[in-house]
Amino acid sequence: MTDNKNNVALMPRIVSAFFAGFLATLIFHQLTLWILWHAGLAPFAPFPLKAVPPFGVPAVFSLSFWGGIWGILFAFAERKFPSRSGYWITAFLFGALLPSLVALVIVLPLKGRPMGGGWGFPLLATAFLINGAWGVGTAFFLRLFSRQKLT
Repeated sequence: MTDNKNNVALMPRIVSAFFAGFLATLIFHQLTLWILWHAGLAPFAPFPLKAVPPFGVPAVFSLSFWGGIWGILFAFAERKFPSRSGYWITAFLFGALLPSLVALVIVLPLKGRPMGGGWGFPLLATAFLINGAWGVGTAFFLRLFSRQKLT
């Protein structure tokens, strides 16, 4: 019975983590990309609305869905993050490194593009910065949601 209680208690954390990652993608990730795009540094534009397979949803919502999945992984790892300023640095590094490396080394080749997208500096810098911003945003929303009382 204790395992069932733990699973029930875990569900609000998983749901909060998904929405933290989802919102962090729409806000922190895409606004950072917007800044980089308008500064002429990003090789692709923010808030892509092109429909993507298999469901034909706008790309920004597909990205946000995957941001939510990463948010769940973030929430499990976040318990081991240091406190104070080390927390925010680790949140940035989690986002900058893990999702970026998966995108560059696994996702791009699955989409028929070269590994690392050719390893060009603009793409790498953009990936690390926007995903690092996502990490900070996910941490922000997780902390915000944990302060809210669930009724």
